[in-house]
Amino acid sequence: MGGSVEVRQFLLRYEGADGGSSTTLAGGLPAQRTGQGDAQQRVSDDQVRRARLAVANGALGVDDCVQLLDMLGLTLDEDGQAPVQR
Repeated sequence: MGGSVEVRQFLLRYEGADGGSSTTLAGGLPAQRTGQGDAQQRVSDDQVRRARLAVANGALGVDDCVQLLDMLGLTLDEDGQAPVQR
């Protein structure tokens, strides 16, 4: 049931604003981190969005998607930020 309407609707509730990343290489691959300066934004908003879509595509249903997103730190906290971005 990957990519079902239910899963897409679930993801739309958790989508943040799309943000670009200046640390990406051609093809959308993230560049290697070089030091402490890169620690502020480890995972871009676009990477989180893509990860959510990949999880939704492989999820068996809404409950499965919720559980996977939570385990991977891709759900938003009270501040509107995914734990994977801290």
